[in-house]
Amino acid sequence: MKHTLVIAFTGLALISASAWANTHQPSTGSAQAPSAAAADMSQGEVRKIDKEAGKITLKHGDLRNLQMPPMTMVFRVKDPAMLDQVKVGDKVNFVAERVGGQFTVAQIEPKQ
Repeated sequence: MKHTLVIAFTGLALISASAWANTHQPSTGSAQAPSAAAADMSQGEVRKIDKEAGKITLKHGDLRNLQMPPMTMVFRVKDPAMLDQVKVGDKVNFVAERVGGQFTVAQIEPKQ
């Protein structure tokens, strides 16, 4: 019984995540100017850095440009050198984008 519930719950979570991703796509109607994107940085906290894979795990607030609620998730980084600018536990400002269907940090800076 327990095993069946775990499988059912896992399946429901995957279906829900897929449905959310399909209905919460960023608008492609107009391109943002670079200065507008920089002004619209999101806030987060670095939870994990994987330099070998070029990934960072961030606990973040709303990502308005991606229409995404607060959560903790793994992002690719646009430039692996960005991972040298931050460490686990840092509070950061960052810009995330969808690049080739993957969530990617395009800009990151530690909060002062």
